[in-house]
Amino acid sequence: MLNTSWNCSSEFQKKLLPPMYGVEFCVGFLGNVFALVLLLTKERQNWRTGVVFSCNLIISDLLYVLTLPLLITYYSNGKNWTFGVAACKIERFLFTCNLYVSIFFILCISVNRYIAIVHPIFTHNHVHPRHAKITSVLVWVIVAIISSPVLKYASTQLREEKNTTHCVSKIKGGEIELSHFNYRLSLTVLGFLIPLVLTFASYIGLIRVVFKNAKIRSQEKRKVALLVGSVCTLYALSFIPYHILQIHHYIPKKKTCLQYNTYQISKGLATLNMCIHPLLYMAVFDSTKTVCCGKNSVI
Repeated sequence: MLNTSWNCSSEFQKKLLPPMYGVEFCVGFLGNVFALVLLLTKERQNWRTGVVFSCNLIISDLLYVLTLPLLITYYSNGKNWTFGVAACKIERFLFTCNLYVSIFFILCISVNRYIAIVHPIFTHNHVHPRHAKITSVLVWVIVAIISSPVLKYASTQLREEKNTTHCVSKIKGGEIELSHFNYRLSLTVLGFLIPLVLTFASYIGLIRVVFKNAKIRSQEKRKVALLVGSVCTLYALSFIPYHILQIHHYIPKKKTCLQYNTYQISKGLATLNMCIHPLLYMAVFDSTKTVCCGKNSVI
């Protein structure tokens, strides 16, 4: 099979991806550092379940955002990876972990908000921060396990005609490419489709209850609208395009440069999730909810 990434011009990616990753680095870093400061100064006495899940999102985002300068350098230099095989594997692994940690913790935040509003008595009596901490550990373990094959498939490959080294997510070869496609397909089902269904099922139930109940205050409805809107934006911009184009990209067949470049753009958009997460914190942290929604919260 033709390795499209080696035969497509890197000029398109060189012009587009470094500025995209640069903006995402600045916004993602500043937004999540700001959220971390709020967490440590304003929220430390109020570690509810939603705050615990958000804290894990912050940690995941900050771990990955620090690798973006490597990608900026990589694409600015015409796709020449100069940081070694280990750094390539770590960057690919952290990208995968960040993506699926984000999806799973967004699911946790969504289900938590649904239970808190629809079943407030059950939440008060049975849902406590320690449950969120246990769930968080399980999420990290599960995501680390399903992401670990990336360490096998990611590597560097030399392009002799241009004297450059690529950081790629698969090694050329029929059996390896097929096994990598099967892995990506399984990852899409387990790490994306199932959480997608559960997340939006929670939202459907949440919206039905919130907007039909006259006793729920308008400020709480605004918070729910913010949460639903930010997650829908995340899926529309970051998660759905990336997973669709990823599966198409890893199908073992020849592809055009347009298809390859579109997939590269979707990878940049997948990283955009770090910039949208602060909107989720606004719906969870009391210190930001006070600003945008009012002083009190039922959750």
